Amino acid sequence: MVNNFQLPPMGFGPGTQPPEEDGAELEYMPMPQDMQTYTVHIPEVEITNALEPALDLLSQISKSCARVAQTHVPEQFDLSGLDEANRALIAETMGAGEVAMKISGIPAIKVQESVFAGVWMLKAAGLDAIEVGNVPQMARDRAFEPLRAGQGAKAPRSPAVVNAPPLLIELEDKSRSHASAQGPHVINLTLLPHTEEDLAWLDVALGQGSTDILSRGYGNCRVMATAMPHVWRVQFFNSMDVLILDTFEVTSMPEVALAADEDLVDSGARLQEVMEAVQ
Repeated sequence: MVNNFQLPPMGFGPGTQPPEEDGAELEYMPMPQDMQTYTVHIPEVEITNALEPALDLLSQISKSCARVAQTHVPEQFDLSGLDEANRALIAETMGAGEVAMKISGIPAIKVQESVFAGVWMLKAAGLDAIEVGNVPQMARDRAFEPLRAGQGAKAPRSPAVVNAPPLLIELEDKSRSHASAQGPHVINLTLLPHTEEDLAWLDVALGQGSTDILSRGYGNCRVMATAMPHVWRVQFFNSMDVLILDTFEVTSMPEVALAADEDLVDSGARLQEVMEAVQ
């Protein structure tokens, strides 16, 4: 005998309830989707002796990944001497990964991470290269060069600016005392009371640096250098582009923008697998 409590409930489900008087129907928020994952891509080219320069360069890059993971010293490979066919093979093998950067200055540099974490494609006037490293060195070196200088505490302040000045004092103090061996100091704006005017005032007070990073994964993360040394604005968005975490980080480079040493070692192994498959 089936217990009544095990029977499906009656009077529930589609069609069992009267429609709303206004004719409106319940709409559900779309679920997150489109998470990017690594898949092996084998270049569809016929390997000939003419492509030896590209294959030799890919072999060097593969070996470089393991070295850089140990030394933490970036290594760069010039692509400008390759002909069109060899350059095309490099581009197809590298693909496009999750992280892109814009480094302002002279020359302005466009950076695209390849599908191999820690292997970066660099393009600029007079520059066509691949750099192997946790992050491109130029992204560090130019980060806090002012694209828009910060005005500090002298920035014009409206009556609606309430909580921003103490935050600026904290950021100035941590910026001055920051050492590379220290962990990051994080101010979580999402958990702190503030007004829109507070955020606008901080933007003027801190200015804008020269490194802008966008990391795409399960949602997006934008990392922007300010014009104050070691101070970054880090914002996380979910897959529907809604801001879910807004922070300032005082650090040399936010960890979210770095390829881990383990990723570099793995990238070297994956690149070697691709080369073995095409040869």
